[in-house]
Amino acid sequence: MDSDHDIKTRVTTLEELKVPHKGEDCLVIIYAPEETDLGRRHVLHKEITTVGRDRENDIVLDSDSVSRRHARVEHRGDFIFIVDLDSTNGTFVNDDQEPITECQLRKGDQLKIGDTIFKYLAGSDVEAQYHETIFKFTITDGLTDVGNKKHLNHVLEKEIPRALRHGRDLALLMIDIDHFKDVNDTYGHLAGDSVLRDMASIISRRLRPDDELGRYGGEEFAAVLPETSLEGGVKIAEELRRRVEGHAFMVEGEQIRVTVSIGAAALLPGMDVNGFFKAADEELYRAKNGGRNRVCPAPST
Repeated sequence: MDSDHDIKTRVTTLEELKVPHKGEDCLVIIYAPEETDLGRRHVLHKEITTVGRDRENDIVLDSDSVSRRHARVEHRGDFIFIVDLDSTNGTFVNDDQEPITECQLRKGDQLKIGDTIFKYLAGSDVEAQYHETIFKFTITDGLTDVGNKKHLNHVLEKEIPRALRHGRDLALLMIDIDHFKDVNDTYGHLAGDSVLRDMASIISRRLRPDDELGRYGGEEFAAVLPETSLEGGVKIAEELRRRVEGHAFMVEGEQIRVTVSIGAAALLPGMDVNGFFKAADEELYRAKNGGRNRVCPAPST
C-alpha cells in the first residue's frame, strides 16, 4: 500500500446518528482463510475490543496480513466505532477503497482486516440477523458477495431440467483471471482480493437480471445465462473480456491491467450439471492454451 495515501474518515449523516444500538452487538466472520472460522461470532460486550495478530488481543487473527495491534472497536455512548491502530495494511469498511482512521459502524457494515471480513450485527434482533447471515454465506462468497459454487450448482439443477423440458436455450460461461498468481506474488494476497472483488463487480454490471454469477473457486467465476444460445453467450463473453481488458484495477495506489479467458458452452440434450460445467471448462482450457485474453469458442465475425 502506498505510504503517502490520503487516509479518509467516512462521513456519517445526522439521520444515521439518530439511531442508537441496542442488544448484544457482535462481529461475525463471513470470509476467512480458514473455513472453520466462518460464522464465528465475537460479542462486543467490552468497552474496547482489540483486534490483531498478537495473542493478547480480544480477537486474534493469525495472519501475516494483520498487524500485531491492528484495530480496536470502541463503545462511545450508544454507538460503536472502529479505530485503526496505524496498521500496516489498513482497516476497511464496506467497499471503501481507502483505509479508515476511524468510523462509526452501522448495522450490516462489513469490516475487512487483513484477509478476514466481519459483518457487524446490532439491534434488538441480533439473533435473527445472525441466522440470516449464516444462511447467506452458505450460498454466497463472502469476499466478492456473489454466489458460491454451491449456489451455482443449485441454479443449474433448476435451470437445466427447465430448459430441456421447454426446449429453451441455456448458456454457461467459465471466466478465469489470467496470470492471477502473478498479481498475488507481486502485490500480495490483499491486492489479489481487491482484484477479485472488482472483477465480480465488472461482470455483474454487464449481466442481465435473470443471469446468475458465482465464484466457482479461486480466480474462476461462472455465469449461468438462461434463454441464451451459444452465439448469444459468446457475444456476452466477448463484451465481458473487452470490459475487463479496458478496466484499470487499482492496487496499492497503482493502476494495473488484468485480462480474462472465457469458455462458453450451450446446454445439449443429456447434459447434467457436471457435464455442463465440463463442456464450458474445456472451452476455457482452449482459451488459456490459445494465448489467454480470449473467448472460446471464438465469436463469429
